[in-house]
Amino acid sequence: MFKRFRRVRLNKIVRDMVEETHLGAGDFIYPLFVREGQGIKKEISSMPGVFQMSSDEVLKECDELLSLGLNKILLFGIPDVKDSIGSDALSDEGIIARTIREIKKSFGSRVLIVTDLCFCEYTDHGHCGILDIEHESVDNDATLLITQKQALVHANAGADMIAPSGMMDGTIEAIREVLDKNGYENLPIMSYSTKFSSAYYGPFRDVAESAPSFGDRKTYQMSYSNRREAVAESLEDEKQGADILMVKPALAYLDIVREIRNASSLPLCVYNVSGEYAMLKAAAAAGVIDYERVLLETMTGFKRAGADIIISYHAKEVAVLLRKKGE
Repeated sequence: MFKRFRRVRLNKIVRDMVEETHLGAGDFIYPLFVREGQGIKKEISSMPGVFQMSSDEVLKECDELLSLGLNKILLFGIPDVKDSIGSDALSDEGIIARTIREIKKSFGSRVLIVTDLCFCEYTDHGHCGILDIEHESVDNDATLLITQKQALVHANAGADMIAPSGMMDGTIEAIREVLDKNGYENLPIMSYSTKFSSAYYGPFRDVAESAPSFGDRKTYQMSYSNRREAVAESLEDEKQGADILMVKPALAYLDIVREIRNASSLPLCVYNVSGEYAMLKAAAAAGVIDYERVLLETMTGFKRAGADIIISYHAKEVAVLLRKKGE
């Protein structure tokens, strides 16, 4: 006799009872982009609903997020002045450090601040560290030294978690070492442990103003063709002391998410990146999808693949939809 799987699908209450994968507002981290000035809230044309904001507007945004049940942000800084080594990122009076302090002063522990630790937003060349001119790439080990300095800036300002995204070899070990030596042994690191060189990042470079002035990032970000290397990258960061792993982008890499989930017991995050966001928005504007249903299906797919945490520009919309669903 064949199995009647439909027995548990015919009644909605039973369907809900046996549902295997669940979304909640607590699963999400919302990215915020802060720049110098006051009263600035500039929408990015390639990412409808996403803004560059001055710190006063960021505080208003945090208030709105809390009202939606969202209490975790990923903070990016966009300085007015950029140079070859990203000096603003190394200053206790830089845009990121000052904004962390302002958020903590206003919200205390109610908002968890995860800080993106990289140099591409802060350098005049748009690469993720100190340039190796001879090889037209980034000097890995020289960049580790300023990465340690940037980590201390974030920690001293009050960051709750540090998320290094530059894909330099040895980053996690270097950050863990400097944090531990300076009394921050309990500050967690969420590593961009498996980050691909992807065309899905295009709109992000509009909002973060971080496009490389020459070349690309293929010498340090991963080839999207490599599955085994992707798993090895995350396992190496776990070995070096990462507390949370990540796969970026998310949508085209759910096989990698599942592979890493099976290989590691650490919490696993996915970054639902700008190009993925922009595609759904464009499809909605064109009227070719049921946007809300596709959005929830996509987010559920990330969790079903093995993600515990989702960084997404859709987070506010998802929180509203989940609230409606629960009413």
